[in-house]
Amino acid sequence: MTTNNPAEDALNRAKSFINDNKDKIDAALQSDKAEEISDNVLDKLAGAAKKVVPGEHAAKVDEIRDNLDKKIGNE
Repeated sequence: MTTNNPAEDALNRAKSFINDNKDKIDAALQSDKAEEISDNVLDKLAGAAKKVVPGEHAAKVDEIRDNLDKKIGNE
């Protein structure tokens, strides 16, 4: 479905692509490579966050990092 709104059209195409390729996307997100990349990115983000938040929040940063890690990859 095409509208007069380019942003809405792009969003609709993206949704359609995701729906049409859900199995492939899920498999890619659960791969060893996704695990390796996500671990690296999450480690760097957690490290950067710990530099800007007060020290007493470091454990919360680690908790958030670990919860995100459970959602991506295969470990």
